[in-house]
Amino acid sequence: MRVIICGAGQVGYNIAAYLSREDNDVTVIDVDPLAIAKVNEDLDVNGVVGHASNPAVLMGGGASDADMIIAVTESDEVNMVACQVTHSLFNIPKKIARIRRQDYLDPAWSNLFSRAHMPIDVIISPEIIVAEDINRRLSIPGTTSVVRVANGLAHVIGVICEENCPVLHTPLDQIALLFPDLDFKIVAIIRNNKPVVLESSEQILPDDEVYFVANTEHVKRVMAAFGHEEQEARRIVIAGGGNIGLGLAKMLIETNPGLQIKIIERDRKRAEYLSGQLPETIILNGDGLVKEIMVEAGIENVETYVAVTNDDESNIIGSLLAKQHGCGRAITLVNNTSYSSLVGALGVDAMVSPRSTVVATIMQHVRRGRIKGLHSLRDGFAEIIEAEVSDTSSIVNKLIKELELPFGVTLGAILRDDKIVMPKSEVTIRAGDHLIVLASQGQAPEVEKMFSVQVDLF
Repeated sequence: MRVIICGAGQVGYNIAAYLSREDNDVTVIDVDPLAIAKVNEDLDVNGVVGHASNPAVLMGGGASDADMIIAVTESDEVNMVACQVTHSLFNIPKKIARIRRQDYLDPAWSNLFSRAHMPIDVIISPEIIVAEDINRRLSIPGTTSVVRVANGLAHVIGVICEENCPVLHTPLDQIALLFPDLDFKIVAIIRNNKPVVLESSEQILPDDEVYFVANTEHVKRVMAAFGHEEQEARRIVIAGGGNIGLGLAKMLIETNPGLQIKIIERDRKRAEYLSGQLPETIILNGDGLVKEIMVEAGIENVETYVAVTNDDESNIIGSLLAKQHGCGRAITLVNNTSYSSLVGALGVDAMVSPRSTVVATIMQHVRRGRIKGLHSLRDGFAEIIEAEVSDTSSIVNKLIKELELPFGVTLGAILRDDKIVMPKSEVTIRAGDHLIVLASQGQAPEVEKMFSVQVDLF
């Protein structure tokens, strides 16, 4: 498949890296020569210096026979025009654009992106995606990561196992025996920021981050089995009233009536704007790192503090201060992935990476065919893949215990006839089953081979 990626920033670079690993013909276009030099040096792609909306540049990048364009430059307008140009001049079948400004996404202007006007097949709004990600974590307190799979019938959840975790020092092959009436399976363990090989004799140790797949109906009880029985937050403080903070507040108000939400916003004009948008929410104008503002927010009585300013360091420090003042939990937005090791170590309960969230969302729209879903975990250390078993697959009609799964690949659950089936050794794989599989970094091609079909990417 030939793909043109407009924008060589963090998102564009990571999408290019993913697609190029799978032997696709990838071209990356950016106005920054240094960014293109890095792409050419690091990846097996064709880097082109130029404006992504310029027809001549797009033509030089192979637009005449491209299958897809993914426009993720820093400019919404360039992304939109690039999609329009490639549609009108080159008839590229699939067009994906990242659009940040919420004004463009107002339902009143929804006709703007119709095929007759500005034909964009998939619009990615980072602020909305990140707000939804945080909202999912708030809905299941105590988690570091929450991913809905199997049409919402199952979840992939990450938790930090603390000293009170009931299953500490228990061999993995015995944990399921302790809870025979719960449908869940451990699919990954992160220890000291490195994945652990899941041998049957392996044990969970304090401060391990454990990922498991669970039937949605059993999530609360499984969380309790891992020592997490936190109550869903009713009092929340959001630090940062930008598009993410505003979007999150609106989601929480709409889905959880009765929540007490306070927003701390440094900019006075923005704070006044928030007051108009959220008349029932308390807006505090000030610096969230100042003790007096924390006290005014009543942080000692707040269950969850959510830091979503545009400054990583302020988010982290603010989260730590909130915990010191008695707040129960802190969720922190970070763009710099080197901070991910701070989860748990310093008291930050969960970190949200906008880049990883956006990349994972875009890849879900890229993947089609037998691959029904693709979700990145913890900045790409592994991927959750949802794939359909065809009647010609090499694994169809085999027992689970007969499967020779590649190293780094773990079967977490099966969606069959709108029900979740846990992958016990005597279960037989059937045609039409949807498998929920965890694949360590770079193992997605091995998962595709399991299904013995040509995967369509568009």
